[in-house]
Amino acid sequence: MSRKKTLLIVLSVLVLTVFFIGSAFAQKKFFVISTGGTGGTYYPLGGILAQSLSERVPNLVATAQASGASVANCNLIKDRQAESAFVQSNVAYNAYFGKAQFEGKAVQNLRGVASLYPETIQVVARADSGIKSVKGIKGKRLIPGDRGSGTEVDTLNVLSVYGYTYKDFASVDWLGFSGAAQRLQDKQADVTFTTAGWPTSAIQELAFGTKIALIPIDEPMIKKLTKTFPFYARIVIPKDIYKTEKDVPTITTMAQWVVDANVSEEAVYQMTKALFEGEAGKPSAAELMAKAHVQGKNVQLKTALSGMAIPLHPGAEKYYKEKGLIKEPAKKAPKKK
Repeated sequence: MSRKKTLLIVLSVLVLTVFFIGSAFAQKKFFVISTGGTGGTYYPLGGILAQSLSERVPNLVATAQASGASVANCNLIKDRQAESAFVQSNVAYNAYFGKAQFEGKAVQNLRGVASLYPETIQVVARADSGIKSVKGIKGKRLIPGDRGSGTEVDTLNVLSVYGYTYKDFASVDWLGFSGAAQRLQDKQADVTFTTAGWPTSAIQELAFGTKIALIPIDEPMIKKLTKTFPFYARIVIPKDIYKTEKDVPTITTMAQWVVDANVSEEAVYQMTKALFEGEAGKPSAAELMAKAHVQGKNVQLKTALSGMAIPLHPGAEKYYKEKGLIKEPAKKAPKKK
């Protein structure tokens, strides 16, 4: 065989190889799960979910990315910059219906997939700040969470029932969980709010080197909060979580997985199934979450619709109907002629 023919054969093989690789690559769909700060609970659980979806859902390459959390995540979906996200149920409700910070900017393409676990409003202060209750944070240096985050929404809701605004504080600085913890450690802030599943790594890391106090919300204010904002519920953080002297009463909401309405029904069906069901020796994403984080144990099919106040994506709805969580309306008997 001449060198010219050999070269032509080699080139043909290379062209075909590139073509088939390119075709296979083109079939892959990239899917972003926008989570939260690296010091919170969204980020590690989102990473586990992304890996599980990539392994279980055909032609899907899922990645988890850090973000400014709930409010920012809803806006990313609105602007079609992320296919899905983790958000607080109260923020999802406000976003879809155009309430509060979303007034006039409703996120109409927001759809629910699953409620994951309860997110707790944790008020953390330096032990030497002298703060004993939320009432005592007035006049202190406050970090209410990242600007526009679900944590900031919760902070403002809590402050509102006490009659406080940002003007009542010596200073206000907006930072994510890790940044807030660093400020408290450096004695540049007195108190911060964190809405996340406990234990939250940023709080745990802060507690290693700094004496902290977990601040309770006063019981009358918890009653007022749960009455004013029905998506909240009373919860108690056990003293062994952060080695506090006693259990700490506060409020909680649900963390939810949401998607863009444009994601296909089949894809969301397969993703919802992968979240709750294992197959062929591979555990479900929920089982993997349970091994990685204490809040992962709360990701269960039986609570998948808890606090879901926005429309479900058709793919998720199809799955829940199969599992009996959503009952099909009874068919009416035909009228006798």
